[in-house]
Amino acid sequence: MNQKIADILDASIKVKQQVLSDERLIATVSEVTEKIIAAFSSGNKVLFCGNGGSAADAQHLAAEFSGRFYTDRNPLPSEALHCNTSYLTAVANDYGYELVYSRLLRGMGKAGDLLVGLSTSGNSANILKAFELAKEMGVITVGLTGAGGGKMKPLCDYLINIPSNDTPRIQECHITIGHIICQLAEERLFPKS
Repeated sequence: MNQKIADILDASIKVKQQVLSDERLIATVSEVTEKIIAAFSSGNKVLFCGNGGSAADAQHLAAEFSGRFYTDRNPLPSEALHCNTSYLTAVANDYGYELVYSRLLRGMGKAGDLLVGLSTSGNSANILKAFELAKEMGVITVGLTGAGGGKMKPLCDYLINIPSNDTPRIQECHITIGHIICQLAEERLFPKS
C-alpha cells in the first residue's frame, strides 16, 4: 500500500510539473487573475459552477473570495451557483438539470462579471448552457477543464485545460490554480501597508 500511495502522489506531482512547464497555461492563469482583479475593482462579481467534486471546488473558491484567503479584509462578491438547493432542485425538476446554471446566471449576471466553470471533461451540459448565455450577456467565461477542453473550449474566453485525462489529478490542479488566483487577486486588491 505504501508504494501505491507514493505512486499516486508522484502522478499528482507530474501533472503539476507539466502545468509548471507550460508557459501558455501560466500566461492564461495570469490573464484570468488580471480579469478577476479588474472585475472586482469595477464592482462586478465572479460566479462559479461545477458538478460533483467540481461543484465542491467551485464553492471552495467562491468562499475564498467572499470570505478571505490570507488577509482579513472586506468580502468580494463571489458565489457558486449551486448553493441554493431549493432553487437547484426546483429548476432541475421543472425545466431540466441542463438549465440550472443558465437560468440563475440570467437573474444574477451582468456584463463584466466572470463565470468560472469547472468540468474535468469540459462537456457538462449545464455549464455549456451557462457559457452560451454568458456570451450573449457579455459575461466573461473561464473554463477549468482537462486536457482537451471538451465542448467548453470554443465557449471559453479563457481556457485553463490541465494536461491530464485523470479526473482526480485534474481536480487537484484546478484547486491549486484557483488558490494561486485567489492569492494574487487578494494581494493586489488589498495591499499590505
